[in-house]
Amino acid sequence: MTQFEDKIAIITGAGQGLGAETARTLAQHGARVLLCDINTETCETIATEIGSAAASFTLDVTDEHQWATAVKYCVEVFGPPSVLINNAGISSFSPLESTSLEMYSKTMAVNSTGVFLGMRAVFEPMQRNGGGSIINISSGNGFIATEEVAAYVTSKFAVRGLTRSAAFEWGRYGIRVNSICPGMINTAMVDPEEANYIRKITPLGRTGQPHEIANMVLFLASEASSYVTGADFVIDGGLLSGVSVREEE
Repeated sequence: MTQFEDKIAIITGAGQGLGAETARTLAQHGARVLLCDINTETCETIATEIGSAAASFTLDVTDEHQWATAVKYCVEVFGPPSVLINNAGISSFSPLESTSLEMYSKTMAVNSTGVFLGMRAVFEPMQRNGGGSIINISSGNGFIATEEVAAYVTSKFAVRGLTRSAAFEWGRYGIRVNSICPGMINTAMVDPEEANYIRKITPLGRTGQPHEIANMVLFLASEASSYVTGADFVIDGGLLSGVSVREEE
């Protein structure tokens, strides 16, 4: 896909899992990628693995000043960003009634406020250069609730709201904004017992693979999706398509 040779992408949470796979995929198709993660070591490792098309930047997505510096660094190293993938996120597990304000606030700060700050940080260079593509990673939990993840669910619903608001306001500038809502994806952070349960109740009978999310990012970052904005793309093997009837089988 030669159309990616002029793409410059900022990817958060790029030190592992979905973020790392997305960075590899975009670079393989010709894009230049700035990998951002709060974990400096893992981020640098992935960037080194990718090679000259990649650079790394230590970023706390909840810090607006660090966001400004990250965008400035991207411009200096590669040029103004034309793609932003807001992938950084954390999970928190607690019954709602015993969820602390600290846990709730931290989850919202990383998963929701971090997305807001990232979108705001890239707006000016994208507007100045005639547009771009912003891809926010939400979740299947951006549609439905599950046990003991109230803060996470709330944050992922918020990502979808931010996505639609930005798409509505920024379409006039040629900036497209969409969200991807993964189900359970097979990364190092997945609990094997939970993954086994999800496989049983998912129509396709398996968990997803990181490249399957990265391929959707590839589509949304490309001109193949030039008329797509304000949309949510659920990639969950059909889990949200109906009631989980397989649970008792």
